[in-house]
Amino acid sequence: MSTNVAHVPVMLSEVIQALDPRPGGRYIDCTLGNGGHARAILDASAPSGRLLGLDADPQAIEIARQALAGALHRAVLVNSNFVHVAEVAAQHAFLAVQGIVMDLGWSSAQMSDASRGFSFQLDGPLDMRYSPQQKLTAADLVNDLDERELADLIWRYGEDRLARRIARAIVAARPIRSTLHLAHVIEKAVGRREKIHPATRTFQALRIRTNDELGVLAQTLEQLPALLAPGGALAIISFHSLEDRLVKQFLAREAAGCICPPEAPVCTCGHRPSLTLRPRKPITPSRAEIAGNPRARSAKLRVAYRLPDTAVERASVTSNA
Repeated sequence: MSTNVAHVPVMLSEVIQALDPRPGGRYIDCTLGNGGHARAILDASAPSGRLLGLDADPQAIEIARQALAGALHRAVLVNSNFVHVAEVAAQHAFLAVQGIVMDLGWSSAQMSDASRGFSFQLDGPLDMRYSPQQKLTAADLVNDLDERELADLIWRYGEDRLARRIARAIVAARPIRSTLHLAHVIEKAVGRREKIHPATRTFQALRIRTNDELGVLAQTLEQLPALLAPGGALAIISFHSLEDRLVKQFLAREAAGCICPPEAPVCTCGHRPSLTLRPRKPITPSRAEIAGNPRARSAKLRVAYRLPDTAVERASVTSNA
């Protein structure tokens, strides 16, 4: 396993500014990846800050161990999907933490490893699993779904307006076993009409569905506010509209005092806000960062802070007045 893949954490300075790591603090990195954000958190919180890092990919755990050399005595690294974050945090006494970060982008190490099947530029098996423990692979979807199901998948998760044409071409070319074979079938079917490769959205759709990324993200978001101490920060970086929409809607709901339908004459939901958004709009990368790391161009960072219990009570009373 190679670990020398260049990796630049996206919006690192903005994440550290939001979390404001300090000595003695406890922090959770839900998406450890290559350890870039984790390393910066441990450095900023030295000498006594601690970090819990999760990743579904066992290779990522090993890469992160190297990245965190010299600070591993203050870190707990767990090979687990972040959907289990509340359970893992309880097991390792990381409750009421001062900060949580989630970077929802793919790892450069995963993308550059042809055997993982994430890239349409490298020839490899149609795998795309984050964890080898998962049973479903991208090859299963490509070769087993009927044409309508495949078109719906490409449209829903890839938002490709040519989804039906692509699905028809894939079904006609079966069996498809490799990434380059699939990319060639798609390019032949639709041609090159945009700057991005015509297989980009289909590969995104297959990756999202293979790993149930949106379902897992929705379940995970529900767990995060309760893990934060009052004043604790939540920083989430997303890279495409489907993820960002989920994050935006969740944070807006958790910052609201009432979530009853607009037509409701009185509030009956009893919802209490748990978070406050600062800033309310997403933070985007600087031009300088995009120039140095083009992968960052689509990133959006949303930041929220856990309300103190007194503020939650006060906001609830105000919203029901």
